[in-house]
Amino acid sequence: MREVAILGGGCFWCLDAVFRRVKGVKKVETGYAGCRRKNPTYEQVCTGTTKCAEVVRIEFDPNIISYEELLKIFFAIHDPTQLNRQGADIGTQYRSVIFPQNQEQRRIAQKVIEELGPHFNNAIVTTIEEGEFYRAEEYHQNYFARNPHQGYCQVVIAPKVHKFLQNFKEYVDG
Repeated sequence: MREVAILGGGCFWCLDAVFRRVKGVKKVETGYAGCRRKNPTYEQVCTGTTKCAEVVRIEFDPNIISYEELLKIFFAIHDPTQLNRQGADIGTQYRSVIFPQNQEQRRIAQKVIEELGPHFNNAIVTTIEEGEFYRAEEYHQNYFARNPHQGYCQVVIAPKVHKFLQNFKEYVDG
């Protein structure tokens, strides 16, 4: 049995690198959602005019990890209080966003946001939106594993992976 979660929390490379290490996650794809146009390219998304968010599409086994647990990891590895940005990545394409796949996921997302809100110094600005997923270009898939020595990977992605590995040991696959 598999379910799907679609999440955006800044650069999709970061989320991809973390969720590939989560126990119960069967597949991760980087892509775009919430777009005005079908099948956008990375170059189009980077302009900020497509309304797309960089996201990951996660296939997971709910018997091993729940949607709620995935969301708790998601909120821990990015800053959901930054509007349309994560660190130096600025623009609506980097917004904190959840694309629920059904009403139950929507309900759980709202519940998790309400529960976690008091634990942050600023208000959570994560939006809950509808939108179709479009897979990103092949060179964006599993980017961190294929480019571990690239500067962005070392400075931005590696610390997020490390934070996940340290704080969510019970969810680390392998």
